[in-house]
Amino acid sequence: MSSLRPLLACLAIASGAFAVPSTPNLVVIFMDDMGYADVSCFGAQGYETPNIDRLAKEGRKFTNFHVAQPVCSASRTALLTGCYPNRIGMHGALGPSAMHGIHSDEMTLAELVKQKGYATAAVGKWHLGSLPAFLPTRHGFDEYYGLPYSNDMWPFHPQARKGAYPKLPMVENDRVVDEEVTPEDQTHLTTDYTERSVRFIEKNKDRPFFLYLAHSMVHVPLFVSDKFKGRSGKGLFADVMLEVDWSVGQVLDTLKENGLEENTWVIFTSDNGPWLSYGDHAGSAGPLREGKGTCWEGGTRVSGLMKWPGRIPAGTTTDTMMMTIDILPTVAHVIGASLPEHPIDGLNCWPIVSGAPDARNPHEFYAFYYEQNQLQAITSGDGRWKLQLPHKYRSMQGVTDKAVNGIPVLYKQQAIDSPELYDLYSDISESKNIAAQFPEEVTRLEGYAEAIRVELGDSLKKQPRGKGTREPGRMKE
Repeated sequence: MSSLRPLLACLAIASGAFAVPSTPNLVVIFMDDMGYADVSCFGAQGYETPNIDRLAKEGRKFTNFHVAQPVCSASRTALLTGCYPNRIGMHGALGPSAMHGIHSDEMTLAELVKQKGYATAAVGKWHLGSLPAFLPTRHGFDEYYGLPYSNDMWPFHPQARKGAYPKLPMVENDRVVDEEVTPEDQTHLTTDYTERSVRFIEKNKDRPFFLYLAHSMVHVPLFVSDKFKGRSGKGLFADVMLEVDWSVGQVLDTLKENGLEENTWVIFTSDNGPWLSYGDHAGSAGPLREGKGTCWEGGTRVSGLMKWPGRIPAGTTTDTMMMTIDILPTVAHVIGASLPEHPIDGLNCWPIVSGAPDARNPHEFYAFYYEQNQLQAITSGDGRWKLQLPHKYRSMQGVTDKAVNGIPVLYKQQAIDSPELYDLYSDISESKNIAAQFPEEVTRLEGYAEAIRVELGDSLKKQPRGKGTREPGRMKE
């Protein structure tokens, strides 16, 4: 019988038995402020993340995976809508007093999979608007449990002026279930999110589901449960990473125990790079330059891992570039869902995800915006050439003060006065400006910059709006 197995396998493939199912379960685990080198399979030092590493061993590692913007709300917008966030009016990190959020006309990933009858849940940090009209249950999610914005937007923030933030609420579906999340409550956040996620999976094991688990950690302030406090021996940040790794293990084990592993696509990544000014309470970007809040690689390049047995090749790595805007259209391709009628920016990257031979990124370029619609960088679609455009940015280079115990130090303000070109294939650290040696690449990327300015604008060029932008949802004061 064993001699017939290769032949039977070939016949099965030919008959379509191994074709991509139309409704795989989808689990997206989205970290907060986790750096490129904060998990051991991407180079973490001093602690191990074996459960997250399982995703690399049993799935595919993406070493050139990017977010659209290096900050909370904007990054989450890109993941969930497939749009550059500034296309739909979502900039920066929305505070508790924000009167705007994601527009009801935008299609989220949850609304996309609803076309195919998925059960949907968002667990953890939302940050696409905290007013009722902007919460997850108004945008395709059947259920929600978590914080409406970052866990530092609360009265205990050590750097904020007194009274700057109201009490931090815990929200379930569309109502506040705890008006004041305390420091003690925050020590339970990772566990609470995990338990909610496990229950959702078990409840929906007999139908396709989409779980969006958006951890509040490792955003400051850092909190960890008693079961992981001090376990790493390497400080609070490492303890928090161990607990997050445990959480990932709980989700993976639940999928396996319920017979769901073979038909579940798991995606693990982060919303931006590390908040470096927090020192020992921040993660690491490894070899990458700078971190959160910049369009250098340390701000936008994040660890990416995907697993789907039999569909995503196990134990493989790709350095082909992808961005979170590509997740929604790639999922749409896999499940056969219709994309929204309005323009989005992501493209189907399933050949890259599935390890197809000679798979190439379908984008000509990616644009990196930050601040209030500032076009700060352009990267060629293959991820090789990156043009840093003239702009000001915050930097940790040359900062000698050391941040300890969750109290940050001040950044130095730097500026790029003329376009700088980097070959990321040979210089991942963006250390050598080669604009003078490759003027033709500078010209090509500047042409892409002009094209995206027409579409989305560029406040650095006094073009605040582009012809393709849309308004966010707004509530009256």
